[in-house]
Amino acid sequence: MAFDGFSDQKLSRTAMKAELLDAETELRLAYAWRDERCEESLHRLITAYMRLAISMAAKFKRYGAPMNDLIQEASVGLMKAAEKFDPDRGVRFSTYAVWWIKASIQDYVMRNWSMVRTGSTSSQKSLFFNMRRVQARLEREAAAEGRKLEGHVMRQLISTEVGVPLHDVEMMEGRLSGSDYSLNATQSSEDEGREWIDALQDDSSQAAENVELSHDNERLRGWLLAALSDLNDRERFIVRERKIRDDPRTLESLGTELGLSKERVRQLEAAAFGKMRKNLESQSREVMNFLA
Repeated sequence: MAFDGFSDQKLSRTAMKAELLDAETELRLAYAWRDERCEESLHRLITAYMRLAISMAAKFKRYGAPMNDLIQEASVGLMKAAEKFDPDRGVRFSTYAVWWIKASIQDYVMRNWSMVRTGSTSSQKSLFFNMRRVQARLEREAAAEGRKLEGHVMRQLISTEVGVPLHDVEMMEGRLSGSDYSLNATQSSEDEGREWIDALQDDSSQAAENVELSHDNERLRGWLLAALSDLNDRERFIVRERKIRDDPRTLESLGTELGLSKERVRQLEAAAFGKMRKNLESQSREVMNFLA
């Protein structure tokens, strides 16, 4: 059910004109959808309770999301409720749908509150939607008693009241205290002020690291070429096909090409590696330290 191009008022008027379902009709439609996948019954059920979805969406306008988007998410929750509703449990569909509608809207609000993920656990979600309300109530109660709550005391009280860890309260307080800022914003009001992105650490390789890496690779290449020169043609072929190719070949395929058994190819490979190790050890102790 798409709402693009519809105003909030038109959506509300359309929803208010929908039929009101009594318990018997609601149950009949729910059974028809669950057992027969009757789309007409589903449409009637969804349409009848769109007023409920719109009403719940309106409660989240204070979070700054467009009302049309909130209604869209509420309708998604309503449809999920219809899909999962079990009429055999003896519960009214509206009672069951409230949870799904609210969950869908809350997920949308939290996803779009900030570019940084605000929270995904149940305790973080509870804090996001209840922290300000609980804090305001605690401040009113303290003011009525002539007291002023310090920051750490307030956070501890909120933690106890909402039933979440203290560190979650501290994290959420920081997330809710400010908005997102562009990395291209300048650090000062001057025209030539440096952008914040310029202060980020560069994780790419530095020139000195690139030179050192190139030098090390060249040394390794020289040592390996010298070690390969000690092998005969067949051994070099096996080592090249097994270890140097981008797509290494199997012992079986090499055995077929060379007219040898798979086990014989494995033996030749092991012997070749043994010769290469001896060559590397004879070249310099530096080689072994480098490879360690």
